[in-house]
Amino acid sequence: MKTRLVCAVCFAVATLSSFASPAPAKPPVELELLGVKKVWDKAPHNAFTDLVRFKDKWYLTFREAASHMYTAPAGKVRVLVSDDGETWTSAALLKYGTDDDDDLRDSKLSVMPDGRLLLICALAPKEDHATRQSYAYTSENGTDWKGPEKVGEFNWWLWRVVWSPDGTAYGLAYDSGAKRFEWTERLYRSKDGLHYETFLPQLMPQKAVNEAAMLLRKDGTAVVLVRRDTVPPRGGIVGTAKGDLRDWTFRELKQPIGGPQIIELPDGHILAAVRLYDKERTSLGLLDPEAGTFEELVALPSGGDTGYPGMVWHNDTLWVSYYSSHEGRTSIYLAKLKVRP
Repeated sequence: MKTRLVCAVCFAVATLSSFASPAPAKPPVELELLGVKKVWDKAPHNAFTDLVRFKDKWYLTFREAASHMYTAPAGKVRVLVSDDGETWTSAALLKYGTDDDDDLRDSKLSVMPDGRLLLICALAPKEDHATRQSYAYTSENGTDWKGPEKVGEFNWWLWRVVWSPDGTAYGLAYDSGAKRFEWTERLYRSKDGLHYETFLPQLMPQKAVNEAAMLLRKDGTAVVLVRRDTVPPRGGIVGTAKGDLRDWTFRELKQPIGGPQIIELPDGHILAAVRLYDKERTSLGLLDPEAGTFEELVALPSGGDTGYPGMVWHNDTLWVSYYSSHEGRTSIYLAKLKVRP
């Protein structure tokens, strides 16, 4: 009887197992964190990064200020340079005018078709630090900068610029002058990165959208990843387009995100770097724009006030700049990761 009972139980377990849900599939890529280095902590608050490879050197930009929000003395834009990604020195410190109460913030870098480096940032002036005007600086060597030159429309915060193969710049902006939950997204384009025309007055139907990343893929399609601020919090928005980039499809992620950046790997997969809010951290994950999903793969050493990454693929390695306050002072970090199939 005992033998029959055990066999019966085994049979029941085996039968139930045949109907059990299959194990979740592994992601098509895995990320291995090779190392993280703190590269700057000189100001009381160091934050909002971007990273670029330019003329065989690394350039990393961020804002130095007294705090995250507007506090005098206000923000200046720092640019660091490195030959190897290990030793960093200051290449430039950009400020608006001579008044330390004018706040420059959220600098983003790109390489222009003519071989210059383009830096886009926004000014919150001391007269009314709730307003925004985007500005551009250009440099031939990463050290000597021309500017600032006013770009875009007043109170339309130009967040990041990407370049198409034909030399056209596209930039996403949101109407920072509107009420927080009424923000909309606008798509600009430019032939020189300095003079912009409105390409799509309202990119997406959703409101409360703001910080955005855009990717022009090798196959000619485009992807955008956009933060959305709602109460209660709702997921970010991912959009896709083909052809002339006028017809977009948008899907909602499950996770609220902040300060997004996206990159296409050589095999065609898309990685997103974002700030996640369930436990404050800077995270890297797989973005499937067609399915509207973000799958977290690695949480970088981070916490508290953190995020706003830059990403570069170089020598089969993913380089990620970001900031975090998990070690006390809000500081700038650089992570290197290996991507494995």
